Amino acid sequence: MGSIPPDNVNAAARQMEHGNTPKELDAGALFVLKSRGSWLHCGYHLTTSIVAPALLSLPFALSLTGWFAGVLCLIVAALVTFYSYNLLSLVLEHHAQLGQRQLRFRDMARDILGHGWGRFFVGPIQFGLCYGAVIACILLGGQSLKAIYLLSSPKGTMQLYQFVSIFGVLMLVLAQIPSFHSLRHINLVSLVLCLAYSACATSGSIYIGYSKNAPTKDYSINGSAQNRVFGSFNAISIIATTFGNGIVPEIQATIAPPVKGKMFKGLCVCYAVVVSTFFSVAISGYWAFGNQARGTVLANFMIDEKSLLPTWVLLMTNVFTLLQVVAVTLAYLQPTNEVLERKFADAKIDQFAIRNVVPRLVFRSLSVVIATTIAAMFPFFGDINAVIGAFGCIPLDFVLPMVFYNVTFKPSKHGLMFWANTLIATIFSALGVLGAISSIRQIGLDAKTYHLFANL
Repeated sequence: MGSIPPDNVNAAARQMEHGNTPKELDAGALFVLKSRGSWLHCGYHLTTSIVAPALLSLPFALSLTGWFAGVLCLIVAALVTFYSYNLLSLVLEHHAQLGQRQLRFRDMARDILGHGWGRFFVGPIQFGLCYGAVIACILLGGQSLKAIYLLSSPKGTMQLYQFVSIFGVLMLVLAQIPSFHSLRHINLVSLVLCLAYSACATSGSIYIGYSKNAPTKDYSINGSAQNRVFGSFNAISIIATTFGNGIVPEIQATIAPPVKGKMFKGLCVCYAVVVSTFFSVAISGYWAFGNQARGTVLANFMIDEKSLLPTWVLLMTNVFTLLQVVAVTLAYLQPTNEVLERKFADAKIDQFAIRNVVPRLVFRSLSVVIATTIAAMFPFFGDINAVIGAFGCIPLDFVLPMVFYNVTFKPSKHGLMFWANTLIATIFSALGVLGAISSIRQIGLDAKTYHLFANL
């Protein structure tokens, strides 16, 4: 009787770790999406991927919609995303109980809707969303570095692209962290940081709102009727981006089996942070600055290069933001890392064998270099934010979870669940199309101000 090669034994054990029976090896799943985490780790990952510095754009979104519509959109987005992420979790748990645990969004689309949906629709959309988020985060990291630099050297001459490059070098090193599960401690720190800079942004807005230098509070919506309509759809895209995730299956893949019930606990941790940060920043920022709210509320804390807050407060806020951007960038790099690992790594040998380490180092570094170059060349974070929301977050987070649930569980067409899911998917599909048109139109209007390597 022949012996089983050790590498095959290890590979089979790694497959069982994910809750699957041994089958064709997949280096992306085995190495990047290791299933070793708890529900608390899941909460850290979810919080980092959702409660990101994009929330500092929420006062600007409210300035495009006004008080009632803006706050209503925030409430609806919070309720719908919490509901949709739970639906995704239930579908994933169902397939795991059947012995076929799905580890990626495109796997879900392939198994539920068909091969073409995973390969040609969900896969490209998710990759574009996540890589676009990486580009936006690297840009935001550079902007935070520049803000810190100008606070310490107001007459400094360094350009934005130089700070983007510095941040990119940092990400070049951190991108080599091997797996999503390895980020759990970083993402715990990220959770604390997002609470910290949200508290700073909220208190800063309130302080300025009551100060003698407070701007005139005008809550009317600027522009013609046409511009207001398009602006409202643009605001919906921004809010969708802020609440969006796009990597829920990959996050649930990091949970050690059995997975039942763990994702719900993680989502409760995450949304406790969401409610305490999103609404406080959005409402306080819009209250303080009204229709003068800028793309990020931190920009309103400076007028003519003069800080409206004590310098140490603004410096501290930017440092907190900068540090959390690092964690967010790492989280959204994971789908890219998984694709690269699946393509170039050999799952039959050790993850840290030279055969796997060299391509990992080369291709992860190349992906960061490309993202950094794009961020430095096209530093227009606000417009990028809206486009990402329209084309990525709305389909993945507001539409597909309802479709997956209805197809998987086939609720009765005479029941509330089926029609509620269908209605949500239909409404947000329409909003996604309108948001895409609006965000592209906004890029066209702003194009005259664009130039490569702009020092914004």
